[in-house]
Amino acid sequence: MTDDTVYAELGVPTVVNAAGTKTRIGGSRIRPEAREAMDRAAEEFVRLSDLQAAASDRIAEVTGAEAGYVTNGAAGALMLGAAACIAGTDPGVAARLPDTESVADEIVMPRTHRTGYDHALRTAGATIVDVGTNDATLGTGARNVEPWEYADAIGEDTAAVAHVYKSYEGPPLDEVCEIAHDHGVPVVVDAAAELPPVENLSWFTEQGADLVAFSGGKGIRGPQTTGILAGRADLIESVAAQHLDTHATESVWDPPERLLDADRFDGVPRQGVGRPLKVGKEELVGLLAALDAFLEEDHETTRGEWRDRADAVAAALAGVDGLSTTIEDGAKSVAPTVSVAVDAERAGASAAGLVLTLRREDPRVFVGADGVDEGTFAVSPMCLTDEEAEYVVERIRANLGVGDGGD
Repeated sequence: MTDDTVYAELGVPTVVNAAGTKTRIGGSRIRPEAREAMDRAAEEFVRLSDLQAAASDRIAEVTGAEAGYVTNGAAGALMLGAAACIAGTDPGVAARLPDTESVADEIVMPRTHRTGYDHALRTAGATIVDVGTNDATLGTGARNVEPWEYADAIGEDTAAVAHVYKSYEGPPLDEVCEIAHDHGVPVVVDAAAELPPVENLSWFTEQGADLVAFSGGKGIRGPQTTGILAGRADLIESVAAQHLDTHATESVWDPPERLLDADRFDGVPRQGVGRPLKVGKEELVGLLAALDAFLEEDHETTRGEWRDRADAVAAALAGVDGLSTTIEDGAKSVAPTVSVAVDAERAGASAAGLVLTLRREDPRVFVGADGVDEGTFAVSPMCLTDEEAEYVVERIRANLGVGDGGD
């Protein structure tokens, strides 16, 4: 670890990131290709609508969707997607958002898909309609959501169906899309953390999703403030109209037609509900450069490196009294992750106590803390170097009173 950082100059402790691509600790390591492109983008001006049109073409090419848009993160993509589903190309409705009186504003969503991130949908003015139960936890074989529950919930006030993707959640996305489309409503998918694999860029569209939100700052390793929205051209057009700076005189309002057809609007739209979600030219270019590098990356080699790092961490911690390790390599993570169970009596510290102590060090050490109340924490290899992985192990052992030489 080094003190020669811009954060040291500001008196801010750095973080050794063993938690993965978490926004609260800076996401992922931005690719060198993206940083170089951002520097070059900063040297000149460009019309943002032209740049978004070029981005739309590139996103459409790699996702198989009709169009695309660069947003300020996946949550921003969800908010803009919800606004598009509610307002379409009606400038009157768009101007009133998030006020949706007398407008179809309901988004049907399984109760088990509800998270804090659905606040992004509600910020656009959407009213979320829950379907399903939590009955799968009873162990009786019942499913949380049955297909008929979607159909039963969709009515004249429905603007969309929302789906948070995890492969262990059902019904299958293609089935959800078929039901929604039979009722004439679009499906918006939150796939923020579902890259890699590369195939997921197009998989959601192939299943029938109308809009798909990806993070640009996680697996793609672009600027942390970026996201991708891929989907139907008419919905992306609505996104552009509600996001771009439209503060212009009608006689000279001339957006790129392939992104936003001015003839479809009765005059220049008002600044939309998405206007606060600004994306700068540097971030936009950086995201596109990162996307290209992501597509060219040898992901099998990268995954092998992650697995080797996870194996090394698991082996180093497995010998510590009170700790037991397993490597999870399934549906809940895009990378193999070390799950560490803590026997508080034998280890001399609880999982929560150890995690909190690590976070208070300088540099701070962040491990995955989702399971601390159940006595576990996780070590993700995604954002670690080999040297940093060794440091994480060292600090865990030291805080449990275990030296480098053994238990």
